[in-house]
Amino acid sequence: MSETAYQNILASGGRLSHRYGDHIHILSDSWALTALARLGHPDTDLPTVHRLLVACYRGLLHAACEQLPSKQVDLDTRMTAVEPNAKFQGQIIDPDSPAVVVDVARGGMIPGHLFQTELMDILTPESVRVDHLYMQRRVNPETGSVDGVDFYGSKIGGPVGGATVFVPDPMGATGSSVSHVLGHYKTNPEDQPRRLVTCHLIVTPEYLSKVTTDHPGTQIYALRLDRGRSPAHVLSSVPGTHWDQESGLNEHDYIIPGAGGLGEVINNAYV
Repeated sequence: MSETAYQNILASGGRLSHRYGDHIHILSDSWALTALARLGHPDTDLPTVHRLLVACYRGLLHAACEQLPSKQVDLDTRMTAVEPNAKFQGQIIDPDSPAVVVDVARGGMIPGHLFQTELMDILTPESVRVDHLYMQRRVNPETGSVDGVDFYGSKIGGPVGGATVFVPDPMGATGSSVSHVLGHYKTNPEDQPRRLVTCHLIVTPEYLSKVTTDHPGTQIYALRLDRGRSPAHVLSSVPGTHWDQESGLNEHDYIIPGAGGLGEVINNAYV
């Protein structure tokens, strides 16, 4: 595999150039790419995996917060007491914006908790809620590929009308699970979220196609795009140019090059 999209070190804070559409945000960050490469390496021990997972997701959240509503403020600073004009005037995230974080057990448990605590630093804590959904990919016993989602239940804390819904699920492989989650929050036409935002360490072209087809307008954030099963001429092109020929999944629907089954790795439970 010779992917050209990441051949040169990328300036932190940018976005990867692609042709998937304006709703896809693949971060172009040298620190994150380095941390993610270490997180996915087979020699990296479990405590380090956890630390890197938290650090990577903190960066993803900070980028995705651009999807929250903003407001104009005129705020005092510690200098206002001695200089009345010493006030901050500008745009900030509206602290009263409602946000719902969705923990998709089991890979999303740690990212979900991080999103909750970090969002409470900038939003009114009472405006931040965490929901829990329990599901897993359903595997065809004959082919080993994913053929659906087994949904076991949920703990939903209330309505989502007007809220920004964040779904931090580490691996965007086939898109089946995330599509099911997003659909779960769109069933009531009188209780629609303001915006749906998914956040992933790695996504595949197949994932992007599935989610953007099933749920147009969803804002998708990722640290890395993996399309390692694509032909050589596709790997040498700008991502999305030959979307229909791009592939990042093996015959068992695991991401290539990927990072392994992170739900299993994170929990040290290989079932």
